[in-house]
Amino acid sequence: MALKYATNNALSNTTALPSAVPTDNLILISTQTASNSANISFTGINGTYDMYEFKFINIQPRTDGDNFEFNFSTDSGSNYNVTKTTTFFESYHNESDSDAGLQYQTGYDLAQSTSFQKLSLLVGGASDENACGTLQLFNPSSTTYVKHFISTFNNSSYNDYNLNDCMAGYCNTTSAVNAVRFKCQIGNFDGTIKMYGVKKS
Repeated sequence: MALKYATNNALSNTTALPSAVPTDNLILISTQTASNSANISFTGINGTYDMYEFKFINIQPRTDGDNFEFNFSTDSGSNYNVTKTTTFFESYHNESDSDAGLQYQTGYDLAQSTSFQKLSLLVGGASDENACGTLQLFNPSSTTYVKHFISTFNNSSYNDYNLNDCMAGYCNTTSAVNAVRFKCQIGNFDGTIKMYGVKKS
């Protein structure tokens, strides 16, 4: 196997990498910051990328103990009501070390429902409380297959628990998914959401 060399002798002078050197395939598309916002929506999801990844940084509800949730659209955001089937489970541990466990949350999964899906439960609204996590959406522009998604969130809940929420499911539609909306179930929220695209190989 032939070795690949940078085009210049010193790294500080390097202006280009050889074509065989891999680069990061996670491309930042958009960043939105919520400030007492009712919701944040991302449109323009298309076939440019095989997978879209959303990163949530310091999501803090204005209502203590609110649930953070999302829904998809197939009509560029005119409606957020895609049919979904999902699973949801959660691990928990409180600050006093008196309660911990892992449980399937049957009340927060969906079965052929167009409702908003929960991402993170009972997120604390105190000054030092928030939720952070990731949502991945696979092949949203396919008109052949259903659209799978997976999320993981960690949050400091309103009752001094650490909650780790894991959710997965699929949009039961062969229409292309082209938009997504994030919101709290009850009130407004603060925080930053970034949308990335994973480059096609």
